[in-house]
Amino acid sequence: MTLTLPPDAQFDQLIHHSDPEVLVAVAGDARLSEDLALALLERRDLPRQALEQMHKHKSLARLRKVQLALVMHPRTPRHVSIPVIRHLYAFELMQVALLPSVVADVKRAAEEALINRLATVSSGERFTLAKQSSGRVAATLLLDKEARVMRAALDNGQMTELWIVKALKSEAGTELLAPAVSRHGKWSRRNDVKAALLANKHTPLACLLQIAQELPLNALKDVLRNARLSPNVKKQLQSALERRTGKS
Repeated sequence: MTLTLPPDAQFDQLIHHSDPEVLVAVAGDARLSEDLALALLERRDLPRQALEQMHKHKSLARLRKVQLALVMHPRTPRHVSIPVIRHLYAFELMQVALLPSVVADVKRAAEEALINRLATVSSGERFTLAKQSSGRVAATLLLDKEARVMRAALDNGQMTELWIVKALKSEAGTELLAPAVSRHGKWSRRNDVKAALLANKHTPLACLLQIAQELPLNALKDVLRNARLSPNVKKQLQSALERRTGKS
């Protein structure tokens, strides 16, 4: 049974109380203001029951700042935080996905919600997300039809070689990505990326020929064996391989 607070309860003092039962009562009290609720949510030692009470609080639970603070609190139960995620804005979801203290499955839920919403956000928002979001979200934006968004995703600090390779192999890839990757000062030097560029139909021919000279022979042979190549590209790569091995 939840503790009932007196009519003259001093909430500005009670939010700092050491008794978990008092904190649970404060979190669920209808008199708790937004500012004090946010101050209470700054406490990392809040009991789970207090966070659950905050979620059930009819007036506070609808407020965006309270929703975001609940999701970002490391002790919020999953059955509270994950449903709340659906109500957050795009940049709030980005914050959740980037915060180190947020647990992995909640971060992933935020990323999925954000990815599902990308088609409805503006060009400017996608550009900002491409620059600043988590690697998984930025990887989705590698397939964006706007060149500036795609290039911003390439330069995202969370981007990894694995995401680049996956995007180059994706059926949803645009004609913009491979040329941009082939000119990129960082990603164009990675052997796995080079191999993926060889198999991408949008890679410029001059780049293909250059990669065929640089890629380790085993990797080049693997592309010839396993990648779906156009007849012309396959012929060009086979010729490059023969020149490098001294075969004719």
